[in-house]
Amino acid sequence: MSFSRPLTGMPVSEASGRSPYQRLSQWMLDISGDRGVLKDVVREGAGELVTPDASVLVKYSGYLEHMDKPFDSNCFRKVPRLMKLGEDITLWGMELGLLSMRRGELARFLFKPAYAYGKLGCPPLIPPNTTVLFEIELLDFLDSAESDKFCALSAVQQDQFPLEKVLKVAATEREFGNYLFRQNRFYDAKVRYKRALLLLRRRSAAAREEQQLVEAAKLLVLLNLSFTYLKLERPTTALRYGEQALIIDPKNAKALFRCGQACLLMTEYQKARDFLVRAQKEQPINHDINNELKKLASYYRDYTDKEKEMCHRMFAPCDPGFTRGEH
Repeated sequence: MSFSRPLTGMPVSEASGRSPYQRLSQWMLDISGDRGVLKDVVREGAGELVTPDASVLVKYSGYLEHMDKPFDSNCFRKVPRLMKLGEDITLWGMELGLLSMRRGELARFLFKPAYAYGKLGCPPLIPPNTTVLFEIELLDFLDSAESDKFCALSAVQQDQFPLEKVLKVAATEREFGNYLFRQNRFYDAKVRYKRALLLLRRRSAAAREEQQLVEAAKLLVLLNLSFTYLKLERPTTALRYGEQALIIDPKNAKALFRCGQACLLMTEYQKARDFLVRAQKEQPINHDINNELKKLASYYRDYTDKEKEMCHRMFAPCDPGFTRGEH
């Protein structure tokens, strides 16, 4: 994150007698109604505001007045942790601040003690009655409240809702799965993908157009599940989900590729070749597919060499000097 002007480490103005935070607060927006949480937008975001039950993906750094280095920051993380409002965020000021933000927004906030660490502070790091500054960048957020409530309903109750609702909830579950997958939390991602798939399989659409929408959503989830089970080193299950994807779209290159990968891990080289050649036919210049075919050729060559060596040992002529009597 980069901000337009530094705030920390600034000396108290001799003319005004005010500290940097006091001067800064004069032109910041009051979002709490009592000037307990003040905001300055550095870069505008886009889209909807963060919803009260959302899970947010943010980068943040917290500063004490007159200090250049943050006392708290998650900017060192390659992939920040997804945090749920009302559960994972302990500062009331940060929660209020996030509720005022949009995707991509970059802002700084001043939190008075009542919205930060209170009268006692957090010794030895945070002194009593301390106002803190936080720089926050909202990367993304996912609203899981609607999804969680819907998934808690029975199948009969879910059937009362329109298809658009089911597709929206399934898409949210898949988005959560994608985020968890990117964090290498493959088991948790698999759980989210399976929730999405169950919702879509329960839904029987009467109209052809609706069925096409359901099948398209199912295809994406099946591809995700196939890839996830490959990461979990369970190729048999990965193959099963890949083949289910091919029922929906027999020429889907990604599904053919996943099936080929699974068969290769299972040392079913002929099946792997069949799937990968079909995938290559759909996408001839796909580097991943072509590299997997090269890997298959190498594995198969090693396999046949070992088979030949084994056969040679099994059927090699006996030592002339070896007789039954000696045995």
